[in-house]
Amino acid sequence: MKRWVTVLLFMTLLVSARALQAENKWHENFQEAMELAGETQKYMLLNFSGSDWCGWCHKLSDEVFSQEAFQNYSEEHLILVLLDFPRNKPQSDSLKKQNKELLEKYGIRGFPTILLLDPKGNTALQTGYRAGGPEAYVEHLKSSIETYEEKRK
Repeated sequence: MKRWVTVLLFMTLLVSARALQAENKWHENFQEAMELAGETQKYMLLNFSGSDWCGWCHKLSDEVFSQEAFQNYSEEHLILVLLDFPRNKPQSDSLKKQNKELLEKYGIRGFPTILLLDPKGNTALQTGYRAGGPEAYVEHLKSSIETYEEKRK
């Protein structure tokens, strides 16, 4: 019986750890994310997406955002913000309004568009889907941040 409880406890912890690891912490409230970025001095990655209809958005999510290499990097270095424009998934009016205002503010013309903002909210990079997988995407983000930081000096 004791052995069974130990195995069950171990399995529960393993499942919980995997669930936490797989969970990308995507914020939807831009203002809260901005405040968190300022407090933590992390860059914000804004993901303008059409989550329920955009094929390239799905590809980016599947090939990059859901992968361990990206998740490990983002957990330590980024505040992730999903600005979604679904066709069939319900959203609150306030969320729709916020996302539309940000779409217009940043002049977004297509999906997916990824913006990288510094902790003060200045645009450091605008990109989208890039082939090569999560490691290449992380390197692209890192080098863009380095270039941006060098230019600011």
